[in-house]
Amino acid sequence: MASSSVALRHGLYRDSVTLMQISRTVGELAGVTASLVAMATPLNLDLLPRLGFEPVPGAGSDDLLVAIGADDDASLAAALARLDELFAAREVTTDAAAQPARTTRTALARSGANLVVISLPGPNALVESMDALHAGADVMLFSDNVSVEQEVALKEEAHRRGLLVMGPDCGTAIVGGVGLCFANVMRPGEVGLVAASGTGAQQVCALLDAAGVGVSAVLGTGGRDLSRAVGARSSLDAMAMLDKHEGTSLVVMISKPPPADVAERVAAAAGALTTPSVVGFLGRGRDDLTALTDKVLAALGRPALHPPEWIAPLPANFRGGAVRGLYSGGTLCDEAMVVTCDLLGPIHSNIPLDPSWALPASLTAPGHLMIDFGDDQLTQGRPHPMIDWTLRMERFEAEVADPTCGVLLLDVVLGYGSHRAPAGVLAPQVRVATENGVAVVVSLIGTSGDPQGLDSTALELQAAGASVYLSNAAAARAAAELAKGSA
Repeated sequence: MASSSVALRHGLYRDSVTLMQISRTVGELAGVTASLVAMATPLNLDLLPRLGFEPVPGAGSDDLLVAIGADDDASLAAALARLDELFAAREVTTDAAAQPARTTRTALARSGANLVVISLPGPNALVESMDALHAGADVMLFSDNVSVEQEVALKEEAHRRGLLVMGPDCGTAIVGGVGLCFANVMRPGEVGLVAASGTGAQQVCALLDAAGVGVSAVLGTGGRDLSRAVGARSSLDAMAMLDKHEGTSLVVMISKPPPADVAERVAAAAGALTTPSVVGFLGRGRDDLTALTDKVLAALGRPALHPPEWIAPLPANFRGGAVRGLYSGGTLCDEAMVVTCDLLGPIHSNIPLDPSWALPASLTAPGHLMIDFGDDQLTQGRPHPMIDWTLRMERFEAEVADPTCGVLLLDVVLGYGSHRAPAGVLAPQVRVATENGVAVVVSLIGTSGDPQGLDSTALELQAAGASVYLSNAAAARAAAELAKGSA
C-alpha cells in the first residue's frame, strides 16, 4: 500500500547543490516513488500537489521541506532513515567554538578565504553576495532568479573593489586548481578560460584535456553577462584578471552571440590585453566549440585535435526517422541545433534558434526537435538533469515508442557535481532503443581525470549500442547524417 511523508524541519538550511544530491540519492532508493528535499520556498511548496503530496501549513523559506512517497511503509521508513544518515554525515560539532559562522563576513574573517560560493534562492542571494564583496572576497553565484538590476549592482560593486562576481546562474569554475560546482578534473596549464556558459566551458575543457593542454583557471560569468543590460561587466573584469596572472599565457573568451555593441566591446578589450587572446562567439555562421578549440591549440603552437570517437554499428533494423535531442546542457543543445539545422531544416526546441521553431508547453512536435532539460522551466524544484536523469529517461522511453523517431542524440556530462555513474542509467535504455531500431548518438563531455571514468563510460555506452563522441558538434553532425540518410 502506498505511503508518504511530508514534513518541515524548522530552521535547518542546506545549500541547493547539497539538497539536489540528497534528493536524488533518496529518490533512487528501492520503493521510493517521489522525493523532494528542498528549502520551503513558495516555488517548492507549489510543487507538492504536482508530485501528489498534500500542502504543508506554516512553512517558511528558512524551513527545510522533506516530502517522500513510497510503495509501502517499509520503503518509506528506509528512505527516511537514509535521509537522516545523509544529514547526520553533514552535521557539525556542538562545540560552540566550532559552530559555523552566522554571517558570510564572519565566516570569511574566521577562515581567511577569499572566494565565496553562494547557492541561495535568488531573492536571498543579493545580501550575502554583497556581504562577501564588502569583506573582500570574490563571489561565485550559483543562484538563479536574481534580477538584472541586482546583477548589475553586484558587478559594479565588485569592479569598484577589484573583485569578480561569477554569475548569477554560474555553474562551472576552476580556481586555484579546484573545480567548483559542475567542473571537470583538469591538469594545470596555461589557458585561462572566461565563459558565459557552463557546459560550453566544460566542452572546451574536455577537448583541451584530450590534446594534453591544461588550464590556469576557468572563470564563469553567468549566461546573462553579455546581455546589453549587464554589458559584459564580469567578462571584461575576468579577462583583465587573467591578463595579470603569471600562469596564464593565453586568454580564451567564449559566449553565445551577444549584441553587436557588446561583442565589439569584448573583442576590443581582448585585443588590448598584453596576453594573447582568442574570442569565440557561438552561433549560426560561427565556429562551433570544437573549431574554437582548434584555434586555441593553434595559438599555442599545437596541432589540431582529432577528438576521440567510440563508434557502434548502426542497428541492423534501423528504422530511420527524425532526430530527437535530449540535452542537459543549454549551450550544447544550442550548438547541436546550429550544427544540424543546415542539414535538416527547422529544429523545434524549448530554446529555439528561431522563434517560429518554439515547442509548445507539451514539448512535443512532429519532425526534428531538441530539448534543453536544464532550462529553468524544467528544473524548478528538481535536481539539475546532470544530477537527476529521471525526466530525460522518461522522454527517452517515450521517443523509442514513437515510430517517427529514428535517432536519439543526448549529452553525458562527467565531472564533479554530475551523476556518479551515468552509463549505468543510460546503457540499459540504449540497448532497448537499438533493439527497436533507433540509433543512439552520445556527446560525452569529460576528461581523463573525471571520477566517473571517461574511457570506461564511453566503452560501456558503445557496448550497449551507442556511438560516442567527445566533440558535441561531431555527435550532432553524425546524428543529422543518419536522419538525413534515412529520409
